[in-house]
Amino acid sequence: MKKIGVLFGKERSFPEAFIERVNSKKVDGIMAEAVRIDKVMQGEPSGYAVIFDRISQDVEFYRAYLKNAALCGTTVINNPFWWSADEKFFNNCLATKIDVPVPKTVILPSRDLPNDTSEESFSNLAYPLDWEGIFNYIGFPAYMKPFSGGGWKSVYQLNSMEEFFEKHAETGQLVMMLQEEIKFEEYYRCYCIGGKYVRIMPYEPRNPHHLRYVSDFKPSAERYKLMEDIVLRICNYLGYDFNTVELAVRDGVPYAIDFCNPAPDADVNSVGQENFDWVVETAATYAIEKALEHKDNTDNLTWGNYIKNSAAKKKLYK
Repeated sequence: MKKIGVLFGKERSFPEAFIERVNSKKVDGIMAEAVRIDKVMQGEPSGYAVIFDRISQDVEFYRAYLKNAALCGTTVINNPFWWSADEKFFNNCLATKIDVPVPKTVILPSRDLPNDTSEESFSNLAYPLDWEGIFNYIGFPAYMKPFSGGGWKSVYQLNSMEEFFEKHAETGQLVMMLQEEIKFEEYYRCYCIGGKYVRIMPYEPRNPHHLRYVSDFKPSAERYKLMEDIVLRICNYLGYDFNTVELAVRDGVPYAIDFCNPAPDADVNSVGQENFDWVVETAATYAIEKALEHKDNTDNLTWGNYIKNSAAKKKLYK
């Protein structure tokens, strides 16, 4: 029996529906359950062919558990090694090399010194930074947000240099990005599962949370194909099995705004029943595919084209 486990926190609707859907398919030799951990010993297998990770970004113990499980052959969705290494600024940098439009973005050192450092720790950092060059490049209005993390935490909309310095002073030890604001005509949130299954959802981020999937627009066939290509390109280069990509359309051009979401919102109360049903069904189908493909004592993780091309010394992008 090959087991598919779900690792989750306080989330309920998606994990429970996913487990029920996998088991309802009655695939011979496959079953799903909530992951159960009572001990973790180095180099010992987890007992799962596949683990669907929904929480390790918040629990370091779980991330270490998943790395050990992956080393012993478990397919972990998403790859815990890459997830640990990845962050939003790198995502934007990569996008510029694979022909994906993104807002102009810079990364900034933290306003306050990190713990256990002093001014001497930053011997290579110019002071002050070239603020004039930075502001001329980005322009205002702009957004400032952490270079890592998500959930719209510590995100600021800024309209002037004065407002930037006022708000940056509140960010403490967070490393922030300053990003051009894309004034969009349409906005889309896109699920991508398995680097091949895509669902493009009209999304209105300015609405209250429970109304963000309520919109009065939809893409043309041509724009849908363009956005689908961008979503697949991003997710295949990053190597995420389960991710969302947010696209803001300005002057007909889809800009990738946020695409490092390896544990994306999939709660029925926020995404709506139709989107929820799609993501549960597609995630269950993909997890079963991975369980059937699973081979013992093998690296069963998904690695993105960036890593694979780099390791093979190939050109990054055609």
